[in-house]
Amino acid sequence: MGYHGRNLRKGRYSEINRPYLVSAVTHHRKTFFDNLYCARILVNSFKSVHDSNLVESLSWVVMPDHFHWLFTLKTLSLSDVIHKVKGGSALQINQLNSTSGQIWQKGFHDHGLRREEDLRQISRYIVANPLRASIVDDIGQYAHWDSTWL
Repeated sequence: MGYHGRNLRKGRYSEINRPYLVSAVTHHRKTFFDNLYCARILVNSFKSVHDSNLVESLSWVVMPDHFHWLFTLKTLSLSDVIHKVKGGSALQINQLNSTSGQIWQKGFHDHGLRREEDLRQISRYIVANPLRASIVDDIGQYAHWDSTWL
C-alpha cells in the first residue's frame, strides 16, 4: 500500500454502534457509476451489508466516481465492512464489463461521528452532493441516493 493509504489508516479505530461517514473513490477517478448497472451494483452492496446486520445504513449517495455513506457500525470492523462493499462491487462490476482491472483506489476516508454532530444535517449534506456537483437541478432527478430521514 502506498504512503497515502497508510496515512488513511493512522489512528483508525472501529467502534461498534458508532456512526461513521465513509467516502471511497474509484481508481484514477474513473466514472464507473455513470453506468446505471454499475451504480446499482454498488447500491446493492450497501444493501447487502445492511441486510446482513453488519451496519445500519442511514444515508448514502453514489456519485460518478466515488461514494459517501453514513452508517452505524454493528459487528465487523470498519475496514472489514468497506472491504466487503468495495471487493464485492469490484468483482461484479468487472464481471458486468468483462474486465479484470482495479475499480477502487486503495483505502477510504472515514469520520467517526461524535454525539453532538447532527446526523440529519450530515445526511442532507451527503444527499445534496449531486446538486453541488451540478449533475442535477433537483435531487428528485438523481436515482443513486437514499436516506432514512428524507
